[in-house]
This record gives sequence, C-alpha cells and structure tokens, in this order.
Amino acid sequence: MNSQFYPILEYDPAVEAIIEPSHVLKPMDVAEHCVVCFFQEVIQDLVASGRAREVTKFISEMGDHPMYELEVQGQRLAFFHPGVGAPLAAGILEEAIARGCRKFIACGGCGVLAPEIAVGHLLVPISAVRDEGTSYHYLPPAREVSASPEGVAAIEQVLKRRKVDYLLTKTWTTDAIYRETAERASLRKQEGCLAVEMEAASFFAVAQFRRVEFAQILYSGDMVIPGAWDSRDWVSRGSIRQQLFWLAAEACLAMG
Repeated sequence: MNSQFYPILEYDPAVEAIIEPSHVLKPMDVAEHCVVCFFQEVIQDLVASGRAREVTKFISEMGDHPMYELEVQGQRLAFFHPGVGAPLAAGILEEAIARGCRKFIACGGCGVLAPEIAVGHLLVPISAVRDEGTSYHYLPPAREVSASPEGVAAIEQVLKRRKVDYLLTKTWTTDAIYRETAERASLRKQEGCLAVEMEAASFFAVAQFRRVEFAQILYSGDMVIPGAWDSRDWVSRGSIRQQLFWLAAEACLAMG
C-alpha cells in the first residue's frame, strides 16, 4: 500500500508553515542556555527561594507556562516546564526557541524496560524511537531521531566529573501510556531501548528542524515490564529530582 495512504507519513519539507512561532512571538533578551524541567516542585522551590525571576510566559488552554531565569556561577540560565506529552511540549519548545533560547538540556523521569535498573538511575538518550506523531511533522519518516551530540557530550562530561553512574540508551517515545503492550515493550527492548517516555523524539525533531541543540537526562522511574508493572513510587523521589535539575543546568551551561 502507498505510504501516503497514512497521513502521518505525508511529510512536507516546507520550511515555513502557515503559523510560524516567529510570527506571533518576538525575540527577547532571554538566556541562550535553557533547562526544560519536568519537575514542577523543583521550579516552585526555586521561585519561592527568590533565586528565579519570571521573564516571559507561554499560554495554552491549560493556563500559563512561565519561563524563568536565574544566575548560575555568573551565567544566565532559563528554565521552564514544557507540559506533558509530545504535542504540547514541542509547541512550548518552539516558543522558547522563538524567544531566543538555543541550547537545551531537558531533565525528567521515564519508565524502564529492564528490571535491573534501579529507581533513580540516570539514563541519557542518544536517540529516540519515534512511536509518537509530532516528530513526523518536522522530519521525514524514519524509525529513530538522534539527540544533539554536543548536548550528550556535555551531559557525559558533567556526570563523569560528578562521579554519577549513568547509561547511554535509546528511548521509546510513545503517545499512549495505556497502550504500552507486552509485545511492543519487548520489541523496543530488543532494539536497544531501556527507557519509555512521551516527549524525547519530538524534542529532538524540533531541535534538528530549528537548528538548535537539545539533549536530555532521565531518571528511571516505574518498571514497565510485561506482567510486572511497578510504579516504584517514582514521582516522590524529591532529592533525585532536585539533583537532576542542577546536573542538567551544569551540562547546559557547559555547551558553547
């Protein structure tokens, strides 16, 4: 069957879309380096401490998504929460790029496909299997999309310097958390995925399309194993989440 029977495979290489972020958002004096942080409580603590100030906000029907800035060792660093799920996260990333950010490290959590990976162990995706929809609007159809080599290198340098154990891996990006079936999980593990999450493929695709740098650090959360799912109480690991933000910040600022 012709691949164009499936709308998701009808890639259009047009550089400009009908609605461009740059048409609705003007560049600002924002930090070039930016952490995309999935930990709302970490952001709230930074704001409450007075270390961070709001510099702009992105608006959706869910409400405001503020972008903040703080100073780290004399350098400016922006950060924001991208929302959850590929379409929203990619859209907010687009707007951050339109405002002027250029080098991104994301920090978040993920499910793991191997039971031997303990809660809190760090995973660094080198690529993502594109089992979501958003990335297909930015890049031609392909099975995977790569993280920024510069970003991955910066993360590795920081983790090695800090003597933090980590694993390089592929990650499985999916839109449907309640359709992670046993067969698909087994297939993804066979092709090298240790992590499963919802945004990495779209982040990497947007970054490649917009010619910015983007890499990600994940901490292992729930165990997504056929017949043995276990939440492992992963979202309550506050100290891990705080630490991961600062590792991401250090790595982000290490990029040129």
